[in-house]
Amino acid sequence: MYASKMLMELFPNIHLLATLTICITLVYRQKALYPIYIFVVIMGLFFGFPVWWIPHLYLWTVLWGVTMLIPKNLSPRLMPWVCAIVCSAHGFLYGTLYAPFQAFWFGMDFKGTLAWIAAGFPWDILHGISNFIMGLLIPKILLVLKRL
Repeated sequence: MYASKMLMELFPNIHLLATLTICITLVYRQKALYPIYIFVVIMGLFFGFPVWWIPHLYLWTVLWGVTMLIPKNLSPRLMPWVCAIVCSAHGFLYGTLYAPFQAFWFGMDFKGTLAWIAAGFPWDILHGISNFIMGLLIPKILLVLKRL
């Protein structure tokens, strides 16, 4: 996860993190929290635990939790689309999910929080669209993980 993030760092909000989180969750279920939090800690170790790091303690857990709700026996025809939509939704909602911490940390009121979300929404649109595209890779990645 960390390597993919660093390799794609030149492209803002375009990465495989949500895709990989969904894949490891579908294969390893509860145990997927280990690599997710190892990734979060590694990000902190390399970037020094700045303020933006703290929401990562829950942002990926939200995606993990939603992915855990995907039925195991979902039709193979539906699975790629459901996964891509979940992946995309996380990207579109990233700023909104981040906002409660931002509001708390910087003492924003509700109006200020909404303004912060609105200011970041163009980046969330890019994030959501790119996550949808990357999410279409999930079936192929799942095949590899299940074989391993």
